[in-house]
Amino acid sequence: MQAVLLAGGLGTRLRSVVSDRPKPMALVDGKPFMEYVIMQLKKYGIGEIIFAVGYKGSMVEEYFKDGRKLGVKVSYAYEEELLGTAGAIKNAGKLVTDDRFFVLNADTFYQMDYSRLTKLAGEQGLDMALVLRRVEDVSRYGRAELDGDGRLVSFNEKTEEKRPGTINGGVYLMRRELLAEIPDGKVSLENEMIPKWLGEHRALGGFVNDGYFIDIGIPEDYLKFKQDVEEGVVTW
Repeated sequence: MQAVLLAGGLGTRLRSVVSDRPKPMALVDGKPFMEYVIMQLKKYGIGEIIFAVGYKGSMVEEYFKDGRKLGVKVSYAYEEELLGTAGAIKNAGKLVTDDRFFVLNADTFYQMDYSRLTKLAGEQGLDMALVLRRVEDVSRYGRAELDGDGRLVSFNEKTEEKRPGTINGGVYLMRRELLAEIPDGKVSLENEMIPKWLGEHRALGGFVNDGYFIDIGIPEDYLKFKQDVEEGVVTW
């Protein structure tokens, strides 16, 4: 199966500790962060990686090359300008050949059984399957909720109420046909396309995953991931 890794962001918040490379290439125990993400995908049979790259994307290609050293196949979709998450997916879509493909943020590591998404999407005929995660305070994020049948009923809904709940986990399994519905240019998957598809009553669903999650967007979390790797908390 194929996965698009969104690796084109500028990573400005991490510049104080990682200034010479794209954020997903930040080193952890001598390896780029994205290598941990790729090995997690490979574990579940996702063996073809499409990097959606922009800022210093050549550094990604110089390291991973064709992916052979990690036992995967790698290709690259370059952005000439920032396209947003959906725009980057559409740009990378020219390399997608599977009827369904995964999409992940390359600066997050989320431990889960990726085959659950594949099974769920097939059983329910979903246009998109996605993963939610639990947090203690949904007011810090946009709330996302599933009904009792696992269908998505709300997404990125803002709330000022501080309470536990579920939010977007940033892992998706999409039908390739959705690519044609994304407009050209800069487009957000989270703020534009998913709310649009939800409003059109498209078949969107998923599950809540409780596995280890971290986003290395800020120095504190990057340093925490490094420590978790050193202490064996992170496995793949």
